[in-house]
Amino acid sequence: MILIIDDDIAVRTSLSLLLHRINHEVSTADSSAEAKRMLHAHHPDLIILDLNFSIDTSGKEGMSLLSYIREVNPTVPVILITGWASIELAVQGMKLGANDFINKPWNNEHVLQSVQTLLELTIKKPGHRSRKQLNKQYNFKQIIGEDANMLSILETIGRVAATDASILIMGESGTGKELIAEAIHENSLRNSKPFVKVNLGGISSSLFESEMFGHIRGAFTDARYDRTGRFEMASKGTVFLDEIGDLEAGSQVKLLRVLQDRTYEVLGSSRTKTIDIRVVCATNKNLNEMVNSGHFREDLLYRINLITVHLPALRERPGDIPLLVNFFINNLKEIYNRPLLSVAPAAMKWLQQLPLPGNIRQLKNLVERSILVSTKNELGIEDFRSQLDLSSARKENFQLPDVGTVTLEQMEVEMVKRAMSFHKNKITSAAASLGITRNSLYRRLDKYQIPFNETED
Repeated sequence: MILIIDDDIAVRTSLSLLLHRINHEVSTADSSAEAKRMLHAHHPDLIILDLNFSIDTSGKEGMSLLSYIREVNPTVPVILITGWASIELAVQGMKLGANDFINKPWNNEHVLQSVQTLLELTIKKPGHRSRKQLNKQYNFKQIIGEDANMLSILETIGRVAATDASILIMGESGTGKELIAEAIHENSLRNSKPFVKVNLGGISSSLFESEMFGHIRGAFTDARYDRTGRFEMASKGTVFLDEIGDLEAGSQVKLLRVLQDRTYEVLGSSRTKTIDIRVVCATNKNLNEMVNSGHFREDLLYRINLITVHLPALRERPGDIPLLVNFFINNLKEIYNRPLLSVAPAAMKWLQQLPLPGNIRQLKNLVERSILVSTKNELGIEDFRSQLDLSSARKENFQLPDVGTVTLEQMEVEMVKRAMSFHKNKITSAAASLGITRNSLYRRLDKYQIPFNETED
């Protein structure tokens, strides 16, 4: 049963009719006293609570009732209803234990999506299953690992993938956040629709609207043709917002409004479009600290992290290093036509002792460089050590140009050109040497209009 608490009969009636439409049993309350009585009598599965359900518009009565609900039932999902002007109040409600907040006037599909998601997350309880058991139920073929923490993460994303819950993936660079985001999409009901990746760290505030919402020809000086925005590209599918911790303040406001209202306008057009997407975000930054320091909006944080996944660093799961190394070796055997490649047991143990601050990405690069340089079929400690020492020496000898002599964009363009030249336009190798994915490299080549003729890796 779903309990709706609101003093406005029109709100109670509208929400009741909406929820009855998908066969939910609904009860309503128009006062705090009535809500408390029904809370004890009916034990609702979910509560929709208006922060101002009396003449008083301060929200204090709603907050007081929310605190009471959490004392009586700490686990029942609670959705707050609020106006844009009281979003700050809704954030306070999230701190008191609310699960989601929806602003008025609401979008019916958004309400149903939130209700269904929270009910499913409440019903589905995690167990403790082996990797083999998880593989039978979910598609995790691109994720390598059998560490207990990783299995717990896979179990979590497996059970929430089928919902539309917003998910925030946190972890150090190179821990596999993009792979986790792809796994969420592949195991969702949206897996036949697009999975669109957006690196927010590479989008300036001036380009944010054009990149995300699209623009029509003539919207601004350089708009020579219509452009489809990322939200429209991801329609009915999943949008992966990577490096959300790097999003500038002005863009944070624009993103929040879209996620709140589920609507946006193409730049240069007055026509409002509605979005139907799953949002998955990732960052290697501590967003809670950024909120405390005023660099990240607290209301945006609550909007994107209904579920938070913390990926462990590779040094925290050394038992997975042999699995990863063997996975890389097996792939590289075919790429470099060296079918007898293997790693000596002593070298494998040595690799497990490394700190690897670059995590999986650093390990992959180390293995590939060692294979390229060594002529032996069985790689030993010295083969890996020489490449690790070479990498460290490069970092020690690396000198940045003086401030003001070159822009960050010019440096990026130069490094991309050098990597492509050094690796003879082999995208996989060039991307690996730059520490980015193939798709990220393609985006930069397109962004900076760098000509190239791709060759086979």
